[in-house]
Amino acid sequence: MRILFAFENPLPNAEADAEVFTATARHLAPFASQAWLHVPASDGVHCRLAAELTGMPIVRAHAPLRPAVVRHLSCGSTLVFRREFRQADLVYTRNLWIAWAAVNAGQRVAFDHYRPWPDQVPPLRPLIHRLMCNRHFIANIAHSEYTRSRYLELGIPAEKLFCVHNGFDPHRLEGSLQRDAAKRRIGIDAATKTVVYTGRVNQKKGLELVIEAAKSLPEHLFLLVGSYGDGPIEALAQRVSNVRPVPWQRSPEALRQYLDLADVLLIPPSLKPLAEFGSTVIPLKLYLYMGAGRPILAGDTPDVREILQHERNALLCPPDSVESLVAGVRALTTDGPLAERLAAAALADSRRYTWSARAARIAAILDERLGAAPIECGVGRREHFREWLTLSRQWAIHLVRKRSWVLPPRADSASVLTAAAGRQPPNTCG
Repeated sequence: MRILFAFENPLPNAEADAEVFTATARHLAPFASQAWLHVPASDGVHCRLAAELTGMPIVRAHAPLRPAVVRHLSCGSTLVFRREFRQADLVYTRNLWIAWAAVNAGQRVAFDHYRPWPDQVPPLRPLIHRLMCNRHFIANIAHSEYTRSRYLELGIPAEKLFCVHNGFDPHRLEGSLQRDAAKRRIGIDAATKTVVYTGRVNQKKGLELVIEAAKSLPEHLFLLVGSYGDGPIEALAQRVSNVRPVPWQRSPEALRQYLDLADVLLIPPSLKPLAEFGSTVIPLKLYLYMGAGRPILAGDTPDVREILQHERNALLCPPDSVESLVAGVRALTTDGPLAERLAAAALADSRRYTWSARAARIAAILDERLGAAPIECGVGRREHFREWLTLSRQWAIHLVRKRSWVLPPRADSASVLTAAAGRQPPNTCG
């Protein structure tokens, strides 16, 4: 199996999509007899950095770095003329345009992305259906069952759709400190109860809810790790004495110390990232949290519920409820046996969610699909066409009103997945 990985943005960079793609490629490449990475780079230095990051030869894309839309189009348009494109057994990408260019040039494609594009940008539905029904399109690797279900509803054959959750690198957690020692290391009293969020500190993450909850928990210290300066969330935090924004931690060692000192690791229990912005489907930090061996508090949302189970390996709160968030924090910081039990269960589960485990699953999928007969599918049904018109109209109105390209999920998306999980959401975290 010879794989040409195609990434449309310069490397290295700190974005989550780059981490997912490069980590997957680095661990998947050993399963291939030959692997290359096609990526835009400004010079030879950045080519070497990308090669060190992924552990494979670099094919420098014939693409300008700016503007981004031209870079993306150029990556797809020029890829098909490269020698490595003809030598590969498949192209592995996260970019719809690159996938479209590759299949139309007769190359097999595996697509790996977290977004449910058919729902988020409905005008793309006919193009996505045509792309993924192409005989050369062999697999859509979704990062969640939530996302996979949206492509299945579009009429893409189930044999082409796979859910393979993301992961983390256990080596990032080597050398961890005991909680009290970690607190003292950065000047926090060991007796202080700490609630830690890591990730980008901005208005898309539901952090307003966390700051509101902190007002009811003055004896707890809330650390929001991932600040880039003076933004709306930082301005809100300045008004609450027990909320402390912490700058973005660029090294794994620097970030690890904040995971070590946490009494509670927090994923803001809000539907905003999924429903309003569509920018997060199962946060990447969740897997690192599990491996850190600290109790996790999160929202009972359809995507998170694929990994975390209430009162088994985490506490899950009804979304957007300050009272439930407060109750959950208090439960995890006053009930020691509960916190230890949940943390131990999450740590045990984390062994299934490493980058190497993800790569092994994807390698098996690619081997099976490369050896299988091509799958054709028919034209979309009439009800799909009517739904496309309705959703495209809603998307256009949303774009004009909100200036956002992402249409929030339909009301039935969450209910369908809740029913599939076979249970009702819990009423309280406490």
